[in-house]
Amino acid sequence: MRIVGRCILIGYCVWLGACHSSSDDPAPPAPPGTPTGGLDARPSNLTCVAPPRTTGSAGATIALQRAFPNLTFSQPLGMLQAPGDDSRWFVLQKGGAVRVFANTADPTVSNFIALTVNSGGEGGLLGMAFHPNWATNRFVYLSFTEGSPMVSVVARFTLAANGATLDPATGQDIIRVNQPFTNHDGGQIAFGPNDGFLYFGLGDGGDGGDPLSTAQDTTDLLGSMLRLNVSGALPYTIPSDNPFASGAVCTPDHAVSAGNCPETYAWGFRNPWRWSFDAATGDLWVGDVGQSTFEEVDRVQKGGNYGWDCREGNSTFGSPAASCTTATGLINPVHQYGRSLGYSITGGYVYRGAALPALVGHYVFADYGSGRIWRLNDSGGGVFTAEELLDSPLSIASFGQGNDGELYVVDIAGGGLHKIVDGGGGGVPGGPPVPTLLSATGCVNAQNPSQPATGLIPYQPAAGFWSDNATKERWLAIPNGTSIAVGGDGDFTFPNGTVLMKHFRLASALVETRLFMRHPDGEWAGYTYEWNGAQTEATLVQGGKTGAQGWIYPSSNDCLTCHTSAAGFALGLETAQLNHDLTYASTGRTANQLRTLDSVAMFATPLGDPAVQPRMPSPADTSAPLGQRARAYLHTNCAGCHRTNGPTPSAIDLRYATLLSNTNACEAVPQQGDLGIANARIIANGAPERSVLVARMDRRDVQGMPPLASTVVDAAGISLIRDWIASLTTCQ
Repeated sequence: MRIVGRCILIGYCVWLGACHSSSDDPAPPAPPGTPTGGLDARPSNLTCVAPPRTTGSAGATIALQRAFPNLTFSQPLGMLQAPGDDSRWFVLQKGGAVRVFANTADPTVSNFIALTVNSGGEGGLLGMAFHPNWATNRFVYLSFTEGSPMVSVVARFTLAANGATLDPATGQDIIRVNQPFTNHDGGQIAFGPNDGFLYFGLGDGGDGGDPLSTAQDTTDLLGSMLRLNVSGALPYTIPSDNPFASGAVCTPDHAVSAGNCPETYAWGFRNPWRWSFDAATGDLWVGDVGQSTFEEVDRVQKGGNYGWDCREGNSTFGSPAASCTTATGLINPVHQYGRSLGYSITGGYVYRGAALPALVGHYVFADYGSGRIWRLNDSGGGVFTAEELLDSPLSIASFGQGNDGELYVVDIAGGGLHKIVDGGGGGVPGGPPVPTLLSATGCVNAQNPSQPATGLIPYQPAAGFWSDNATKERWLAIPNGTSIAVGGDGDFTFPNGTVLMKHFRLASALVETRLFMRHPDGEWAGYTYEWNGAQTEATLVQGGKTGAQGWIYPSSNDCLTCHTSAAGFALGLETAQLNHDLTYASTGRTANQLRTLDSVAMFATPLGDPAVQPRMPSPADTSAPLGQRARAYLHTNCAGCHRTNGPTPSAIDLRYATLLSNTNACEAVPQQGDLGIANARIIANGAPERSVLVARMDRRDVQGMPPLASTVVDAAGISLIRDWIASLTTCQ
């Protein structure tokens, strides 16, 4: 504050000297009626007000409808369609056959291919994937176990000349992995929607308690999610960005001469029995079968260690591998459940169909033992809760997802296929309360949705959040007759009905508009709209997605991961962030934002002179001290979560007003993993190369920061933080 006050005083003296012959002359009073802010009056807001949230029935919200009731299969383990081909379904049978039938009301079934497999224990025909370019190359990949001792195999086959079957003679092995036991084989395969690589999930090899300690051993293929490039020469090559890409390929018995298996994408799994990619976002969701206490759901990212057998779920496991004493950075599941609800999780899909709109964007999964089906609800801050949708009598071994996004369940015991449909109980709770089109929300000009409605007020924080090179325009709207409270820390508290709106532009073109609303019940929720190519309208995106140019549209749940309760939900709206000038388009005047809001009675208690309020610099303002610029950047980009009572497991407090010595970051040993950095610190004085803070900013995997909604590293931000850390000599 001493520095800020001195700057204001110097600026005041310069202004006097430029306008008067004597520095003792008083400043002339403003002419009567001269506006003190950038607006003439508070705009009336009757249209941009958060609506009530929708609710649904407390009863059963989905039902299972027998699909193709004339068909019954022998121990079915999966069902899928070929890319771009809705005319047929393919069903995997544990005994080795892939069955195919037309997607009609009363189809007949034939063999697509029949393999000789070892179906003992948890073995058999376990996975199937069509190459993304299936329409032209006609390649199909199958995952199965064969031989004695058992071996897990992924092989490629080619469509026969008849166009109706796979030719067994074309089978070529992609990868073979020896199995020490006959359980925990995993076996599912799928192509990543964003990278085109083949993913292969393997359990820890079996028995109980991971007796060979494979899941924590990255020189071993078992207990891991593998990622292979199969688009070139057989059998495969290693994607260059795999976590251990430079190592020698692992042999079938998992032995390598030195180093880690380069096929590994993530590890620490017990038995990732069924898993899937979100068709809209590319997120990888895994249902990992537990030992004796917990089943878990993991949202998997590259380079992640998901804990088994150091942990089962969130809890320490009773007989862990020796390496668990030094293991760091273990990633907890996003959800776990105990034995009262089931005993063998069956991973499902994020729903992307049209028949159940309120289910869109929710991960749906089941338990093989109990037959229960749940969806996950994201409570924000990475906290998920499960909502039971149905308690079914089925032995659900797998889910299927049609090309239209609709979901099916596969009953291994009864041999039937069942479609998830509306349960008639009023729909799944939590459907979006906002209109599908942005032009209908009341927050924009209905004739020109790129412009705000008249009741909105623009604002601009000094330090903006990094958004993958996008430029942003921001507005706020509160209901008539309400006001904004300002806390002792300078944070704004908004009344119920508030809407905060933000436009995102890439290369000047609108790509997204977000509405962040405080509904009448006091709860905050976010909604995102995707702009069309003509820039004439934006449409609501439910559940999030990844669009053109890799742009990520967050789900409503994703919004609450960063807009935390600890940060007061509304980010960037605080006295220090708004204590600078903005040009107001409606009047053409440039004025201080705090003074403007004060002058039109937006605050419950007037703030008074902005000169006595805290002020934060822009990180890009090179005239401001380096330390203040760096702390402003961290405040905006990190302190939503990393603050007192924040949702992260660390105790870091990166708010701008927190003394560096009190951040729990300066010269602090990282408790969430050192990323392989020797003598690592969160912030190492004078040594950005030893600072985990910098390393996390410089990556976009499971260890990266921010943890979501970004695929592009902020080079300028990293340079700023590097320079600042390099300049530090103490934590004072």
